[in-house]
Amino acid sequence: MFDVVSIGEVLIDFSPNGKGKMGNPSFEMNPGGAPANCLAANTKLGGSTAFIGMVGDDLFGNFLIKVLDDTGICTKGVVKTKKAATTLAFVTIDDTGDRDFAFVRKPGADFMIEKEDIDLSIIDDSKILHCGSITLSDDPGRSSQLYAMDYAKKAGKLISYDPNYRELIWNDEPKAIRMMKEALQYADIVKVSEEELAMLTGCSIDDYETGARQILDSGKTAVFVTMGGKGSYYLTQDEHGFFPGFRVDAVDTTGCGDAFMGTIHYFFCHHPEMKVSEMVRYASAVGALCASAVGAIPALPTMQQVEDFLASRK
Repeated sequence: MFDVVSIGEVLIDFSPNGKGKMGNPSFEMNPGGAPANCLAANTKLGGSTAFIGMVGDDLFGNFLIKVLDDTGICTKGVVKTKKAATTLAFVTIDDTGDRDFAFVRKPGADFMIEKEDIDLSIIDDSKILHCGSITLSDDPGRSSQLYAMDYAKKAGKLISYDPNYRELIWNDEPKAIRMMKEALQYADIVKVSEEELAMLTGCSIDDYETGARQILDSGKTAVFVTMGGKGSYYLTQDEHGFFPGFRVDAVDTTGCGDAFMGTIHYFFCHHPEMKVSEMVRYASAVGALCASAVGAIPALPTMQQVEDFLASRK
């Protein structure tokens, strides 16, 4: 049985790589996409995962399938299409490691997936279904993802959700909020940024405790609010607290939130007896290590690397 199956986008992140021979900015092709990044974090820690999604029948799609396979993520649920190209994202990074995105996605293969393309047996054979909101931006991907979430809910699976709001994907904030809230109804485990929490709850961006409580009280199991280098807040029926995170020299923060969530998935499945505060400590370490290298999936650590990192920070 798989720990987690994700449905959504897997795409190419073109990350900055200095300058080319002509003196112009150079970009390196890296695998990315939040749902896939989450799976990779879990898999590298020792978990078992599978991906459901669509890529273009092109150079980039074939590259992504190979990366997922090489990482140990089951690609039985990945479908290739000739109707659209694989989605691309060009990443720019500032001096603090924070990034911005420019997407090539009109249309992109990720949101072209139809209900008939979804192998429901993969959801049957998993403990958790993890989703984001980027595929919700357009049909048929929107209807297909909600269909999968509804199926998983009725099958008694835990549903994990990270809105992962990207303004350039939506270009319509009210619509984005409406769709993010619709998916939120299915979720048991929720991870949000401060900005996403404010969008979903109407609370002040600084009042993360009230916002997290509002989401938890709507019938959730756990809520995690990630705040980049400032740390993270966690809330369940039995525990709550703030973890300040680990200070590192950030190179590229792409995928750090996904690394955090993938680690939470791993411990929910393999060590459910562990205190949530301890899960968050490990998740924060994985996020910090991810920030210390370029790219998302290539930067994710193994469990031994995490243990070594935590030992060095005692």
